[in-house]
Amino acid sequence: MIKPLYTYFLAFIFIASCGTSEDPIVEEEIITEETVSETEEEVETESEETEDIIVWKNWYLSVPINNGDGKATSIYYEAIENDELTTEQSEYFYKNDDGSYTMFTKFTGYTTSGEVTLDGGKYCRTELREYWQGNQTTEDNWYMNTGTHILESTLSVDYVEGNGRTIVAQIHGKETEGLDGSPATVKIRWNSGTIQLDYYTKPDEGEPWTSDFDEKLDVADVGNEVFTFKIKIESGKFYYALVCEAKDIDIDYTEVYDYVGNGYAYQNYFKTGNYYGWNDDYIQTAQVKLYKVVTDHQ
Repeated sequence: MIKPLYTYFLAFIFIASCGTSEDPIVEEEIITEETVSETEEEVETESEETEDIIVWKNWYLSVPINNGDGKATSIYYEAIENDELTTEQSEYFYKNDDGSYTMFTKFTGYTTSGEVTLDGGKYCRTELREYWQGNQTTEDNWYMNTGTHILESTLSVDYVEGNGRTIVAQIHGKETEGLDGSPATVKIRWNSGTIQLDYYTKPDEGEPWTSDFDEKLDVADVGNEVFTFKIKIESGKFYYALVCEAKDIDIDYTEVYDYVGNGYAYQNYFKTGNYYGWNDDYIQTAQVKLYKVVTDHQ
C-alpha cells in the first residue's frame, strides 16, 4: 500500500529539524514510492491496450489442415490464449515479437466445406470467423435490419504469390430459414497492393444472392504497408472506410450499397484474415499480418 505523500512530507520536516541538512533517506524513499506508483499505472495501461487488440472469445480460427474428417481445422480461443497450437497449426498462425499475428496460407485441399481438388472452385484460408456475442456457436450471428455493426481490421500483406489476390475481410451471410444459399456478401480483397471491394447486389427475381450479381470497386493502393479497413452496416446500408498512414490515405465512411432496402435478409458474421484466391497448385503461398481487430454491435 502506497502511503500518502503528505505523511512523508511531515516526516521529512521532523527529521530535518533533528538531523543534518544532508540526510537523504526520506527524499529517496519518497522518490521510490512515486516510481512504484507510476510503474503500476504503466503496467495497467499496457494490459488494457493488449486486451483491446482482439477479444479472442468472439472468434474462431480456421486453418487449411485436415481435421481428420476431411475438412479444415477449427481452432478455438482457449488454444490461442493459452498458446496451445500444434507445431503444424503454428506454421499457419503465430504471434510475432511486436504483438501482431502472422496468418500464412496456401492451397492444401482442405476447406471448411470439405476436401477439394485443384481448380475445384474452392480456396483455402487462414481466417477468423466472428462469434459476435462470444457464444462460440455458428448460430451467433446478426441481421442487417437492426442495429449498427462495425468491423475495424488492421493488417499488412507481406506477399501473395500466384495471382496476387487474397481476401482480408468479409461480411458473410449465414444459411437463413426461407432463403437460398449463404452468400459472401461483402469481400475486401488485397489485389497486388490495391484494396478492392467486391460486394453482391440485388439478384434477378427468384435468384439467390451470389457473385453472379456482384460489383467491384478499387479503393486505393496500400502496397505492403499497414492499413486499417473499416466495414459498417448502419440502417441496413453498407459503408467502408480506409486508413493507411504510410500512404497518406484517410478515407472516411463512404456509402456503397443499401442491402436491406434491396431485400437482403440473411443472418451475417464478420471474417478477417488471409483467404487466398489461388488453387492452381500446392506450392504458391500468401502471408498476412494481423495487428488488431475490433468489432462493435449496437
